[in-house]
Amino acid sequence: MTDIVGKLWGFCHTLRHDGIDYGDYIEQLTYLLFLKMIEEKGAKIPAEYSWAVLREKSGTELTEHYMDTLRELGKQKGMLGDIYAGAISRFSNPVNLKKLVNLIDEVEWTGLNVDVKAAAYEGLLEKSASEGKKGAGQYFTPRILIQSIVRCVKPDPRKSKDFTIHDPAAGTGGFLVCAYEWLMEQTKGSLERDDAKRILNATYSGTELVHRPRRLALMNLYLHGIQANIYLGDAIYEPKKSKLYDVVMTNPPFGTKGANQAPTRDDFTVSTSNKQLNFVQHVMSILKPGGRAAIVVPDNVLFADQAGEVFKILTEDCDLHTVLRLPNGTFTPYSPGTKTNVVFFTKGFPTEKVWIYDARTNVPGITKKDRPLTLQYFAEFQKCFVQNPEGRSKRDPKQSKED
Repeated sequence: MTDIVGKLWGFCHTLRHDGIDYGDYIEQLTYLLFLKMIEEKGAKIPAEYSWAVLREKSGTELTEHYMDTLRELGKQKGMLGDIYAGAISRFSNPVNLKKLVNLIDEVEWTGLNVDVKAAAYEGLLEKSASEGKKGAGQYFTPRILIQSIVRCVKPDPRKSKDFTIHDPAAGTGGFLVCAYEWLMEQTKGSLERDDAKRILNATYSGTELVHRPRRLALMNLYLHGIQANIYLGDAIYEPKKSKLYDVVMTNPPFGTKGANQAPTRDDFTVSTSNKQLNFVQHVMSILKPGGRAAIVVPDNVLFADQAGEVFKILTEDCDLHTVLRLPNGTFTPYSPGTKTNVVFFTKGFPTEKVWIYDARTNVPGITKKDRPLTLQYFAEFQKCFVQNPEGRSKRDPKQSKED
């Protein structure tokens, strides 16, 4: 993967001479990558706009066909149309487009054992972040952390006929994809026919404010065969939708940038302009009774102005059973200094006891090269969390060898 990202990033420098900036480049790259992966997966697409046809063209015929392909795919019904809606080519030089097509054609992407498009995108964002363009981390959460959260929450849509899983800050769709992959692990890759149709078409959903990550989320889900609705909009400033969910897992954007005013929502008891506190209120509001949530929040949110008011309501209306203090540097290299936690709660029971698991104190900080984030960092937490996803298992300090 590192070699592939290196190649793709190297080509990004070439394209700057064609007037394509890094954001445009990543977007064009994902349009083409997705087209190639559709062919590898054998998914349905109008034959005249397939990767096989695009690959054979060159010169001005290639640039014109590429523009037609993006336009026509944007007119398709369903998720395919959503993915390519508004997509336009940024290439003026056919030589550069041909080079990128050849570069992508060299690799069998779906054969690589990673969520490769997200990994390529993530790798390119890392390169960009390390060159001083901050803010990339708001679009995704480290996959290892997501997998650990999913294994604790156990979002199993076989439990009921109307089971729903939602991420109100969906980014590139990491939580939703990992929730589905966890289900595939549990079922050894095969679902009952009735379950399969319902789960693939009506279980997973999200909201995302920014076009590019939403497009990536749709691509990721489409390649997994999931027909998910990722709504393009603002989860906390728009009025609450009527739908409620069984499981909500999310990593709201860090920082205070935004409207800097309190949302005018009847379902928010505490009026605050703090984005993360509003996301906590939003998640409480959209959970079904008995619904479960896991939210990534930075330390300062736990102690911010009005945090006490929000958490007072949270502990009265929900069982805030677990707080996981994440290792320092978990979000390296995007916001390496941000100290973060995951709060787990279940709606409908007041909080009696909060279990705090400290995976930070006396734990070496995460670095990109020497100490990357691995599943080992959360292995003991998962074992101590025990089997009950509502956090109702009896916990004992003796369970932790590391104290």
